[in-house]
Amino acid sequence: MLKRVAVEKLRVGMFLHELCGSWIDHPFWRSRFELTSAEELQQIADSGIRDVLIDTSRGLDVAPNTADAPADERTPAAATGPAPPAATATVEFRAEIERAARICREGKDAVVSMFQEARMGKAIDAERAAPLVQQISDSVTRNPGALISLARLKTADEYTYMHSVAVCALMIALARQLGLDEAATRQAGLAGLLHDLGKARVPMDVLNKPGKLTDAEFTQVKRHPELGHEMLVEGGSAGAAALDVCLHHHEKVDGSGYPHGLKAGQISLHAKMGAVCDVYDAITSNRPYKAGWNPAESVRRMAAWTKTHFDDTVFQAFVKSIGIYPVGSLVRTASGRLAIVVEQNERALLTPKIKAFYSIRSQVHVAPELIDLARPGTREQIVGREDPARWGFAHLDELWAGDAARR
Repeated sequence: MLKRVAVEKLRVGMFLHELCGSWIDHPFWRSRFELTSAEELQQIADSGIRDVLIDTSRGLDVAPNTADAPADERTPAAATGPAPPAATATVEFRAEIERAARICREGKDAVVSMFQEARMGKAIDAERAAPLVQQISDSVTRNPGALISLARLKTADEYTYMHSVAVCALMIALARQLGLDEAATRQAGLAGLLHDLGKARVPMDVLNKPGKLTDAEFTQVKRHPELGHEMLVEGGSAGAAALDVCLHHHEKVDGSGYPHGLKAGQISLHAKMGAVCDVYDAITSNRPYKAGWNPAESVRRMAAWTKTHFDDTVFQAFVKSIGIYPVGSLVRTASGRLAIVVEQNERALLTPKIKAFYSIRSQVHVAPELIDLARPGTREQIVGREDPARWGFAHLDELWAGDAARR
């Protein structure tokens, strides 16, 4: 029997069926488990959640004389589940950036918890990730550039976890660009979040090795798609898209990928999407063995790989979803200045908003100037990409992300 219980009435030995709150509000990846310690009780109390559902058929009931209402006597809103999400309004980049930073922080914590449970051999409930995917999806709807760009700013030691959050956001943006419906878009996002789960079974010293992997170590890493697929099958709640992307996101259209050497016509749409999103975030992120590439340079290099790695139609849609000059790209302008891309223009890929901050001619920093290249009458334009490493600039990301860059 399910029963709604106030948090202060919880005790060790109860079986928790549902935490009545957002995934952001509590520290647990799972929502169904037996309470086994006072520490778990304290974590729930500290989370701010007021009520939970317990299953008295699988654990203790409340103490005598402190009975709570059965689940079917809850308020109408609680009895029917969470209300459907309201339509998400588009907002300006600056208005979304702080909210996106919070989602990135909380998302990383959720993925860390998931990976820890996977390492301990516990079954992974894929449905448990649905609220996190919805939060990411809502942010991408409000302004796709904010969360996608922030998720790229990961340190080398948090790469494995933040990579999952980043690929989730990229998959959602790409799904919308391809015209997938909301249900398919959420499935794509969930697939992105879970695609690297198998790395939980790869030794951390191999994943984070700063030097070149040995053949044996590379063989270990190449097993992660199959290991992740096995874990999702065991969990029993992952959909077809998540299973497919987990297993096949390293396949290439020319058949040179792994684990099955599939060729273009044998690779599903979701797996083709996963391949593009996985590679983009990987090459733009700082890794233990290399610094990330500039976003615009990454797009240029990936374009040359469409005959071997990526499906061309999917890749073109991906570029439209993030821009030819993604947020954070360093560019050179016609006026002889360096500028950072701070926001996309959805209607024209070549005319984003930029912030010019350095005179190439004088070799000095100048007062930052925000320029909307799509504004009528604007004479400034982008004439090329630049490599930040060549110029040695520090804290470039703060020019577009502000304090959120230090999330």
